[in-house]
Amino acid sequence: MKSLYGKFALTTILIMLFSTICGFLLTNTYYQNVMKERNDKKNVEIAESIAAHIEASPKLPLSNYLSTVGKIGYQLYVVDESGKGHFYGGKYRVQDLQGSSVKKVLDGYIYHGMRQFPRQTFVTGFFANELSNTIGVPFSYEYKRYALFVRPDIKLLFSEVHTLLGGLIIGTAFLSLLLMLVVAKLLIVPITQLTEATKRIANENYDTQLNIDRRDEIGQLAASFHTMVGQLQENDQIRKEFISNVSHDFQSPLLNIQGYAGLLKSNDLTEEDRENYAEIIQSETKRLSKLTRQLLLLTTLDQSTRMVKYQEFELDEQLKACVNKYRWWLEEKQINLLMEIEPTTYNGDAALLENVWDNLLTNAIKYNRPEGEIHIRLLAKETYLEVAVSDTGIGLTEEEKAQLFERFYRADKSRSEEGTGLGLSIVKQIIELHKGEIHVTSAPNEGTIFTIKLPYL
Repeated sequence: MKSLYGKFALTTILIMLFSTICGFLLTNTYYQNVMKERNDKKNVEIAESIAAHIEASPKLPLSNYLSTVGKIGYQLYVVDESGKGHFYGGKYRVQDLQGSSVKKVLDGYIYHGMRQFPRQTFVTGFFANELSNTIGVPFSYEYKRYALFVRPDIKLLFSEVHTLLGGLIIGTAFLSLLLMLVVAKLLIVPITQLTEATKRIANENYDTQLNIDRRDEIGQLAASFHTMVGQLQENDQIRKEFISNVSHDFQSPLLNIQGYAGLLKSNDLTEEDRENYAEIIQSETKRLSKLTRQLLLLTTLDQSTRMVKYQEFELDEQLKACVNKYRWWLEEKQINLLMEIEPTTYNGDAALLENVWDNLLTNAIKYNRPEGEIHIRLLAKETYLEVAVSDTGIGLTEEEKAQLFERFYRADKSRSEEGTGLGLSIVKQIIELHKGEIHVTSAPNEGTIFTIKLPYL
């Protein structure tokens, strides 16, 4: 039985059976410990009242009286002192009364057959139609001793009311089971729809809609499913754009390398042309190498299991080392550099943060104007560190700022500048891994300011 509905139906039936068995066992325990003694006492009082009425009415026709008592719901067995017995009322299924029990009652003792009935496992004492399962009391009539054994006639006690109650219990149980199965079916229908929709999503069919309008947990699951589908659709679109951009950024330098490598085979090249072609091939190779490294870094950052390797390091010294690395480029473009750096120790991933400073500084140099300025500031606040890198470069429009941190986006639409469009995306992910924030302030021809806030971790 693999379906959820079948399992629910089987579980429901098993629960009802288990509940019935447990209820029966609890009822049996209650009967054995409480009701059995009460039932015995109650029937002793009834038997004694019958015997007392007989003794108080010496002219009473005994046989007629006992027949009347039997007709109103009791099974009677009367034995005289000679051992002769008579039955009145309903018949006993088993006549197993021992002679010693009869003699004991004739001698004036009470026989507690109901209380001493031997079967203890189930509630059989109440229903067992056996002569031994009776109450015995003595009485005298016309100077003779008699033993009267009495028990209620169960068949007569079960009246129309008991039949109605029994039918009510059976009908309630049946309808409860039926309604539970119907409710289970109603619950499983939307789950089946979700299963079918999931299969369509697995086949990349994202135009899947669910007609589930509920406010319970299943409705919340359907809402979460719609959210997931939207996210998957967006991720699929991003993945396709990513592949398209990667293909373009790989194909362009590869075509250049292939073309200029073919030109190098010509015997008519001048030495100057040969050097120019070789330099272009080398530049494109470096570009491919940089793109490969950045893609590998992005893949590492995208992995949810990637943990930041926290360790304390001198952040101010790292910034100074980054500046010294590109000192030649600053001098080549005649860019003035201003540094406002406080001695600062930070607990973070030094290797990842080095990528951040490299990207921001190289962008500030690359897109600056000749003889421009770059200002690097490091300030220690109460709860965070603030690093700002500003330049006097070409700046950005509002549209460009909105897309700046997207992968493969470059503000220079012509792609004439060397770059991959991955640098700032990497910067943003590294800052977010450190629970920090990055903000950009810029305007066309007025420069750009990148401000980073790193909380103390």
